[in-house]
Amino acid sequence: MSITKNIILNHQEIQHKIRRIAYQIYESNVYEDEIILAGIQDNGYLFAKKLKQNLEKISDIKPRLCKVIIDKKNPLSEIKTSLKKEEYTNTSLVLIDDVLNSGSTLIYGVKHFLDVPLKQFKTAVLVNRNHKKYPVKADFKGISLSTSLNEHVEVILSGKQFEAYLE
Repeated sequence: MSITKNIILNHQEIQHKIRRIAYQIYESNVYEDEIILAGIQDNGYLFAKKLKQNLEKISDIKPRLCKVIIDKKNPLSEIKTSLKKEEYTNTSLVLIDDVLNSGSTLIYGVKHFLDVPLKQFKTAVLVNRNHKKYPVKADFKGISLSTSLNEHVEVILSGKQFEAYLE
């Protein structure tokens, strides 16, 4: 049986979604001077970098990147961040990942940041698959998709051409 690749978002559509989410983040943080964009390692962090570039173009807010390192196979192990807790204490923070599938990665990321007092905490994803087993939601999302459990969403945010496709 061959695997088919169905493109759900092409490069231009992903660029549009990133820009729209950046505007939504700006609107919910319009009175902030600084915001932390905490991207979950790999694609979530790449997505956070793209959001940072867009936020810098459309607002005076100073976005700071924070890489969140979660062992997705063992999410109960220690979660590490590229910023010290003191650097994001009492700030507005957005936890970012590329795909929200079951919600486990996002919920463990949320749990990590709950140990620190924040002004505001939001989540952003490019693709929301609607297969949650944890009560976590994306405050900002590019697209919501209803898929079967045996389908897989792959997002490519590196290189010159971005795409999201369903396998």
